[in-house]
Amino acid sequence: MQTNRAPLLPPRWFIRGAWAVHRALYAISGGRFGLRRPTAKTYGMLRIHTTGRRTGVERVAILGYFEDGPNLFTLAMNGWGDPEPAWWLNLQANPDATIELPDGTRRVKARAATGDERARLWSEMAQRGPDLDAYAARRSRETAVVVFEPRPRQED
Repeated sequence: MQTNRAPLLPPRWFIRGAWAVHRALYAISGGRFGLRRPTAKTYGMLRIHTTGRRTGVERVAILGYFEDGPNLFTLAMNGWGDPEPAWWLNLQANPDATIELPDGTRRVKARAATGDERARLWSEMAQRGPDLDAYAARRSRETAVVVFEPRPRQED
């Protein structure tokens, strides 16, 4: 008999500690460690610079991402915890951001994917992570698929 158990997650303190170590390694290495391009089997890593929705101060986070033509996309998740991640709340207030990739920076505008686009991008992620739906079911709300579209240089 097979049971449908939720996939295990490490304790929250462990997840937060791993994020702190990742940020420290990025800082200590001068950016040589911590960012990567996605492959057919795994996600890439980027740094996103957003504007704090309450403070107006720049905020930086490291996120996993995938490519979709000229766009990049990720999930608005907080280590599969229930609260929305601060970077996503900041982008909802001000969708213009800058992202750092291994090959340079890009100015982007963020938006939530909807309808067929959301289903297609979610499916792409689920192919790389078969437990995606089970992890998402742990949250009390739908996990947004966030699309980063390039912004022209002259746009402010």
